Amino acid sequence: MNQTTFIKINPADSVVVCLAAMQKGQHIDIDGRTIVLNQDTPAGHKVLIKDTPAGTDIIKYGYPIGHAKQDLKAGDWVNENNLKTNLSGTLEYTYSPVKEELKIKKEKRHFNGYVRKNGDVGVRNEIWIVPTVGCVNGVAERLAKKLREETGCKDIDAIYTWHHNYGCSQLSGDHENTRKVLRDIVLHPNAGAVLVLGLGCENNQPDTFMETLGDYDTERVRLLVTQKVEGDEVEEGMHILRELYQIASQDRREEVPISKLRVGLKCGGSDGFSGITANPLVGEFSDWLVAQGGTSVLTEVPEMFGAETILMNRCKTPELFEKTVSMINNFKEYFLSHGEPVGENPSPGNKAGGISTLEDKALGCTQKCGRAPVDGVMEYGDRLTTSGLNLLSAPGNDLVAATALAACGCHIVLFTTGRGTPFGTFVPTMKIATNPDLARRKSNWVDFSAGQLVEGRSMEELLPEFIDKVINIASGEQVRNEENDYREIAIFKNGVTL
Repeated sequence: MNQTTFIKINPADSVVVCLAAMQKGQHIDIDGRTIVLNQDTPAGHKVLIKDTPAGTDIIKYGYPIGHAKQDLKAGDWVNENNLKTNLSGTLEYTYSPVKEELKIKKEKRHFNGYVRKNGDVGVRNEIWIVPTVGCVNGVAERLAKKLREETGCKDIDAIYTWHHNYGCSQLSGDHENTRKVLRDIVLHPNAGAVLVLGLGCENNQPDTFMETLGDYDTERVRLLVTQKVEGDEVEEGMHILRELYQIASQDRREEVPISKLRVGLKCGGSDGFSGITANPLVGEFSDWLVAQGGTSVLTEVPEMFGAETILMNRCKTPELFEKTVSMINNFKEYFLSHGEPVGENPSPGNKAGGISTLEDKALGCTQKCGRAPVDGVMEYGDRLTTSGLNLLSAPGNDLVAATALAACGCHIVLFTTGRGTPFGTFVPTMKIATNPDLARRKSNWVDFSAGQLVEGRSMEELLPEFIDKVINIASGEQVRNEENDYREIAIFKNGVTL
């Protein structure tokens, strides 16, 4: 069989990944041996290349992805039915720093962005309505609709309201999560102007919430508390929005260095190609951006389980290592406190696409952050203060994690997917297909096909095209989720609702 129909990712691996569907009886020539397939095996799935007794680790990406549930033979299709995770509870870790010198040329690249009064830069110039509580979602939606109808969005990029169900009947951590994420949205530089819309009696008291913004631009961020309005709150809101529109519509793009760009790294609907094509491509981009002085952020903490030591040992300092250990073990404790195992994560779609265990998923997932050292570690709701590669605490859920990445200050979310998904969060959410079939079938969702890497294109050839695409998006080119008007937010919730 032709070598290009499968790949052995690491010399130490005990499996190969099929790049095309293979049938029982077909053979693979690998490491001087001929392996005959014992079952039909779908594209993206794993075939064992050596006999493996029950309880023995199976190796992919050079690391264990679980152990064999029963005696397995070379040529067997390895999947969730015969492979079991090695993950259990929290662990103790030892800091063994690994420093890899990345020889990446510094380029004088720029994008066209909006320079804000505080020196921050946005890649969009939009008007946002941010409710302090879900009770005023309807008012916010009505205001956004009326302003769009009045203005046609001429001279600005878009008008949106970021509706949510929270802001009241929440306690302690959940209440703070809501306040932090809403604060982060209000302060995001992709917004040229913001109307904060309150009710008046909510737990997230509007005046107190405004204090969390710190030193903000009072000309471009306004507050309206609807219970305090005599008569029609919509007309009062429109009066404020018309003023905000006049201010924001004067903004123009200007050339700024690529070092100002901040991107979030996310995957969803992953498949067996994710760790071979799209995630490594995004990892190469992340390393390139960091080398230019820019910033990338990796989240989805549960999808680090099984690959966490790789990230821990890339931390620049012992302090960052300890923060990463806490981030990992705190998330494991969160699972365990709800009586849930820490090793159950791959979705039905993941499994159908060739991902069998959480380790299998994590070792592919973490490739999105390349090989650069870790410069910062953030809690959920924190805002970026450090350039370079950062780790952010948030769950793996696509919309919650993408919202968290945008909230910390990322201008764009780079979202790799093998199964496909249409959604977007409140910043441009660029979809990168892991395989050619998805890129072909769902071109209305997909912005870039990393599947070209299994069609003969090299990483060296594809990376410059990808860099250009991201720069174009930062300079105003719309991504599919913007064209389709699929945009929303989701806030992490853990505790009691009153």
